[in-house]
Amino acid sequence: AVMFFSKKDTLSLFLSGCREGAKLTFDLLPTLILLIVAVKMFSASGGMDALCRAASPVCKALGIPPELLPVATVRPISGSGATAAITELFSLCGPDSSAALSASVFMGSSDTILYTLSVYFSHIKAKRTGYALPVSFAVMIFCLVFSCFIAKLML
Repeated sequence: AVMFFSKKDTLSLFLSGCREGAKLTFDLLPTLILLIVAVKMFSASGGMDALCRAASPVCKALGIPPELLPVATVRPISGSGATAAITELFSLCGPDSSAALSASVFMGSSDTILYTLSVYFSHIKAKRTGYALPVSFAVMIFCLVFSCFIAKLML
C-alpha cells in the first residue's frame, strides 16, 4: 500500500535492492560452497566422531547430552548441516528425548556464526573483526548450556 501512495519511485528502489541482493549472493556463493564441502569432508573423514568422543566428558560435566555434540559442532558453520544433524539426532534418540528437546531449543537460540559474520563483514568491507568471532562463540556456548538447562526444566 505504501508503494502506491509514496512520492518516491519505489519500483526503481525495489529493482535496485534486487540487483544488490543478486550481486551479494553471487559474491558469497564460493564461500558457501567451500563451507558445505568442508563440513561434508570433516564428517565423512571421521573427524566429527573423533571430536565428539573427545569432548564428551566435558559436555557431560556441563549437563550437555553427548548426542547433541554433532549439532553443536556444525551449527556455527552451516545451518543446513545443523538441520541434517538434528534430523539424525531425532531418528537416533526420538523427537521427545532430552537431547532432541535441547537441540531444538539450541537451534532456535543460536545462529550460523561463520556465515553471518562473513556476510556482514564482507558487505561492509571490514578488514578487522575485533572480538566479534570469540564473543559469538562464547554466546553460542552459553546458548548450548542454557538450552540443555531449559530442556531439563521442561521434562
